[in-house]
Amino acid sequence: MDETEFWELIDSTRQAAGGDPEEQADLLVERLLALDPERVLDFARHFEARYNRAYRWDLWGAAWLLLDGCSDDAFDFFRCWLIGQGREVFEGALHDPDALAGLLGEFDEEIDGDGEELGYAADEAYEQLTGTVAPELGLAPAPAEPEGTPLDLEDDRVLAERFPRLWGRLRT
Repeated sequence: MDETEFWELIDSTRQAAGGDPEEQADLLVERLLALDPERVLDFARHFEARYNRAYRWDLWGAAWLLLDGCSDDAFDFFRCWLIGQGREVFEGALHDPDALAGLLGEFDEEIDGDGEELGYAADEAYEQLTGTVAPELGLAPAPAEPEGTPLDLEDDRVLAERFPRLWGRLRT
């Protein structure tokens, strides 16, 4: 599976689910079940690589604003959700997390921002296809700490200065 096919699966399932991340995860499992196990592992590698790339302080700050607070686990689930938004939103957020103010449509923190189930879709499909747990993916280990300069996520002044568009969209 190449990168284009990966993003096509993400986009088609998001559109079919109407943006609901849980429904998107269910649809993703269904689509992955139509593939052979090795291609499911390829999908998992693409997903995991992007998940690890998004482990950054600046994205955590954006998630903190969008979710009105964001624990370690919530940030894990946010990164899965961000991948589920598709290539344009994901790459745009990596380039400039404050750009999420314009990249995202309506944001409902009850539904949006939590893609936990998306993170398990490939594992679930692989297990259903093979009857075994997915093997190690052969990727470099995830960073122990987020990349970039740490932010004081509880300092409104820091967040307003670092994310002026998100701050303006969410806090004014």
